[in-house]
Amino acid sequence: MNADGTRTEYFFQTNPGSFPDRGQLASIRETPGASYLDSVRRFSTLKRDQEYMLAKRWREHGDRDAANQLVTSHLRLAIKIARNYRGYGLPVSELISEANVGLMQALERFEPDRGFRFWSYAVCWIRASVQDYILRSWSLVKIGTTASQKKLFFKLRSAKNKIAVLQIGDMHPDQVTLIAKHLGVADREVVDMNRRLGGDYSLNARAYDEEGVEWQDHLVDQSPSPEVLVAARDETDHQHKALIHAIGVLDQRERRIFEARHLADEPMTLEVLAAEFNLSLERVRKIEVRAFEKVRKAAKNRVAETKRSRVARIISACRGDVSEASYDITESEIHNEGLTDVR
Repeated sequence: MNADGTRTEYFFQTNPGSFPDRGQLASIRETPGASYLDSVRRFSTLKRDQEYMLAKRWREHGDRDAANQLVTSHLRLAIKIARNYRGYGLPVSELISEANVGLMQALERFEPDRGFRFWSYAVCWIRASVQDYILRSWSLVKIGTTASQKKLFFKLRSAKNKIAVLQIGDMHPDQVTLIAKHLGVADREVVDMNRRLGGDYSLNARAYDEEGVEWQDHLVDQSPSPEVLVAARDETDHQHKALIHAIGVLDQRERRIFEARHLADEPMTLEVLAAEFNLSLERVRKIEVRAFEKVRKAAKNRVAETKRSRVARIISACRGDVSEASYDITESEIHNEGLTDVR
C-alpha cells in the first residue's frame, strides 16, 4: 500500500521471446486483474533437471525464454526474503523490487556446471541487494560503510533481545562487551551503532523543551581554545629565539657540523663532513657531540632567563607598577605562568 492509498504491483511479460529487465521488475501502479502475489503463484517451481537445462540454455546460448522461466519460477523466493526485512520501516513493495533486482544479478552470474541449485545461489544475491537498499534508505547519514557496521546494523537488535536489554539509550558496559565479543567487533562500534539506530535527529530541534534552546547549542567545540593556541605559538617563538641564541656560542666549524647534522632537511653523513674538513669520522662525531651539548646548555639557560624576565614583567603589570602597553603583556602569558591570583 502506497502513501496515496493505492497498492503497488509487479508484473512480468511472459512472452517466450522476452526476458524481464529491471524496468519490468520495478514497481508499477496496480492494473486491473490479479494482484502481484496471485500472479507470482501462477509460475510453477522447477525440478533440478529442468533448472539445469534452462540455466545451460541461458548461459551458453543466451536464451531469453530460459532466463525468463528461471526468474519467474523464483519470484516467491524473492518475496519471502524481502518480507523478512519489514521491520526496518521501508515499503514492502520497494523491498520486493530490490529483491527482484538481486535475483536477476544472481542469474547473470550463475554457473550451472558447479552443481548448485539456482535458489541456493540466488539467496545471497537477493539478501545482499535488499540489505544494500536498506542501508541506503534508512538514514540521511551514510551508514554501513564497513563490514563491522553492516553486521551491527542487521544483528544488534537481535543480540540485544537475546540478553534482554530493555533500557532506552546507552547500554551498560557489561552488555556492550558481551555483544561486541559475540559479534566480533569493538566495544566502541557497538556503542556508536546503538546510538545511530535510534534514528535521525535535527540539531535545530528544541532541547529538553527549553524555549529558544536547540541541540546544537549544547555541542562542545573540541578544537583548542584561542588562549591555548596563543600560548603554544608564544612558546614556539621563545624556543626558536633560544635556539638562535644558543647556536651563537658555537665557533664556525662547530656551527657548520651542528647545522648540517641537526637542522638540515636532509642531514649530511659523517663521511661527507669528514671529507669537507679533512678530519677523521671519529673526530667529526666528537665535534658534533660537543656542539650539541653546548647548544642544549645555552638554550636551557636562555629559556630560564627568559621565563624569569617574563614572570617579573607580568607581576609588575598586574600590580600596576608599569603599564601593560610598555611590555605588551597578554592574558595568555599570565595564564601560562599561573599568575592569575597575583591580581
